[in-house]
Amino acid sequence: MTNQNKRMDTAKLTIEDYKKSFFRDFSSGLVVFLVALPLCLGIALASNAPLLSGIIAGVVGGLLVSWISGSHTSVSGPAAGLTAIVFAQIDKLGSFEAFLCAVILAGVLQLGLGIMRAGSLAAFFPSSVIKGLLSAIGIILILKQIPHLFGHDPDWVGDMSFQQQDGENTFSELLATMFDIHPGATIVGMVSLALLIVWDRVSFLKKLPVPGALVVVVAGTAVAYLLRPMGELLNIGPSHLVQVPASGGWGNLVKSLPRPDFSAMLSGPVFMGAVTIAIVATLETLLNLEAVDKIDPKKRVSPPNRELVAQGSGNIVSGLFGGLPLTSVIVRSSVNIASGGQTRMACFIHGVFLFTTVVFFPVILNMIPLATLAAILMVTGFKLASPKLFKQMWKEGHNQFAPFVLTIVAIVLTDLLVGILIGMALAVFFILRSNLRRPVKTTVEKHVGGDVYRIELANQVSFLNRAVLMETLHEIPHGSQLVLDARNTDYIDPDILDLISDFEQETAPAHQLSVSLIGFKDRYKLDDRIHYIDVSTREVQKQISPEQALKILQDGNERFIRGERIHRDLVRQVDATSQAQYPLAVTLACMDSRVATEMLFDLGIGDLFSVRVAGNIAFNKALGSLEYGCAVAGAKLLVILGHTRCGAVRASVDLACQGKTAYEATGCENLDSITEVIHQAIEDEKETRENRTAENESFVDNVALINVRNTMETVYTQSPTLRRLVDEGKILLVGALYDVRTGKVDFFARKEARAALAAGF
Repeated sequence: MTNQNKRMDTAKLTIEDYKKSFFRDFSSGLVVFLVALPLCLGIALASNAPLLSGIIAGVVGGLLVSWISGSHTSVSGPAAGLTAIVFAQIDKLGSFEAFLCAVILAGVLQLGLGIMRAGSLAAFFPSSVIKGLLSAIGIILILKQIPHLFGHDPDWVGDMSFQQQDGENTFSELLATMFDIHPGATIVGMVSLALLIVWDRVSFLKKLPVPGALVVVVAGTAVAYLLRPMGELLNIGPSHLVQVPASGGWGNLVKSLPRPDFSAMLSGPVFMGAVTIAIVATLETLLNLEAVDKIDPKKRVSPPNRELVAQGSGNIVSGLFGGLPLTSVIVRSSVNIASGGQTRMACFIHGVFLFTTVVFFPVILNMIPLATLAAILMVTGFKLASPKLFKQMWKEGHNQFAPFVLTIVAIVLTDLLVGILIGMALAVFFILRSNLRRPVKTTVEKHVGGDVYRIELANQVSFLNRAVLMETLHEIPHGSQLVLDARNTDYIDPDILDLISDFEQETAPAHQLSVSLIGFKDRYKLDDRIHYIDVSTREVQKQISPEQALKILQDGNERFIRGERIHRDLVRQVDATSQAQYPLAVTLACMDSRVATEMLFDLGIGDLFSVRVAGNIAFNKALGSLEYGCAVAGAKLLVILGHTRCGAVRASVDLACQGKTAYEATGCENLDSITEVIHQAIEDEKETRENRTAENESFVDNVALINVRNTMETVYTQSPTLRRLVDEGKILLVGALYDVRTGKVDFFARKEARAALAAGF
């Protein structure tokens, strides 16, 4: 299924789904309405537009956009990020009626962008910027609502900009609040805040179908009502309450609706205003949509192209009925999610409440204290800017954390749109910086033929990377083996190809460097050629010592654990070993499929002879294989490899506890030859006093270790050939235990086996 299909699938819900979630959507929609109402009015006021235009935009966002949009959590309405643009365009066009034409045209442009699938631009927004946007909005909500929480209300509720229209800024407003605290509003705010915090922390309250925010609005309104008779000091006046203008009924409302001046529709200034609104509204919508999807508990993904169609349709209708331009709004959407909204029904219900209550019940709405709404927004802000998110971004490294933090600072100190643009620029800077500084990855590989320096080229290597690549090439030690690996590269600039050719033909010979090329496409005219040795040859085997062979296996196991296995051309290795093979080591390992010896030691084809027997037992035939590998094939190392949680050992322990032979328990005639040998290891295990059963994992692992030790002694005593090679120092006989949980192999010599056991294997 394609990503676009996945996006479209998230929008499909049945009638039953809507029925199941209706109560939660209803209560959530009511909370969103209560928060959205003062925001709609405040944004209209700040935009120098009729107050009713903000309500109209909110109603259109709820009643229309919610059903066209593919998002179930996004709430649309007038946006604070457009306030400055709306203010400037109304002033430039000379009338609000002409501005409405620009809103309609902006909607048409957005509709076209959606049809042309321009919403795919959302995929290019860096996640660090999106998360920075969420946290910044959270911080701004907290800072901006503190004055309203304490009854200091000179600025409009929805202002999200650092520099306010009243001449103050976010921080100076906080300072002014210290000298202008309203006791009644403070009591209501603190009660509301405390109730919200308790509601979020008490499990049985959280499980109630009614969201805490709705309870808080009712409680805050009740407290404000009870404070009225207690004197002027505690009485909360109209300036600290929601202020919905009285419409005078449906008839007066229809008459008062602003009408677009269609005579200005085709003028140049109107068209340019429409382009400006469309671009900014589209950018803000796509950013908010990505951000809302990130905080959706169900992790649904909204289709951005459909969202542009929805927003375009909404702006056309909003402009026709006298409303402000609208976008997806992160604040209202966050409140919706925090209140438990499940489907687009919550957004629709918020639109229904905006329409009906403003028309018919403005007196009731005007009883709600702003301090209560401020408490709801502050708690929402804390959830958006949670310390957990900061810790997560810190762990992801400075390339993610720096754009994240700088986006937050930029948005807090400017406004939403400017801050986002700054954050995007910073994110792009870090991406370019990373690509310019790390167009290549250099690793040192421990091949059997010696160290090989591998330079892996990035997916795109441009002329901008030339200096870094040149510096990397000149840092390779003289006399080394070098591999230039372009297998994961899609594009290499001609300047880079010239640099590689010059280095291979001129610089490398002068520095005694052997250069191999891998993965260069035909169009680059650089054929693959490999000069380094990545399999054990006669010369490598002859020159290596037993101790060096052991070190190769130890280093390989460390790479296996780290997940940094050497890149090997297995087809080339098959060809290189087709005539003969010269193993460095021989292993006697258990047949368990988890003990894949070449993988455990990160070795190539032909580097290792592997003998595998259940329980790593040294039978006569197994001894013959070991003798051949060491005395004839020339291996320098003999490893007896056991492992933890060994099935053969566990089965032998079970049989010992039951007092049965393997034949009696399984009917297999030849298994006793294995279990009888392991029984000797069980008897030799003296450390465990109690629970000497297969259920005791520590006991089983101790027996596996002793079994390795016993097998080492068997090999040494029963094979004169191998004993002679060990005594002459031509081979090294070691034991090893592989931990199937971690992948680590611990080695020990014969004389160290008992000490290793005492150390707690």
